[in-house]
Amino acid sequence: MSSNVKTQVGKFKTKEFANASMAMCALIAAADGKIDPDERAKTAGFIASNDALSVFNVSELQEKFNWYAGKLESDYAFGKVEAIATIGKLKSKPDAARAVIQVGIIIGGADGNFDADEKQAVREACNAVGISPSEFDL
Repeated sequence: MSSNVKTQVGKFKTKEFANASMAMCALIAAADGKIDPDERAKTAGFIASNDALSVFNVSELQEKFNWYAGKLESDYAFGKVEAIATIGKLKSKPDAARAVIQVGIIIGGADGNFDADEKQAVREACNAVGISPSEFDL
């Protein structure tokens, strides 16, 4: 899936797509309701090294990820609404939305354990963009 995601991501090299991708990364990092420093560091490292996201400026992506992560840390419920709304802006662009969902799945599975909380976060993102979670076996 990773090489296909890079191809997809490359097609959507826009600020809106980058923001939605980082909102998705932050949602996955905070899927259990909190982001510990180790989780934040691992996700930031993944953003920097992930081939699919290499079409973007890494420091800008990490800055956006930290912004969404900070929102989720200070008020999880409000931060979650904001992150989902950002992802939802891609509803009229289903191909871009699917690519963001795939980024979330890759981030969720990066540690070898795509857990129930992470799957739920991806399902909520799917619902925000009007794509059935079953399309991704969720």
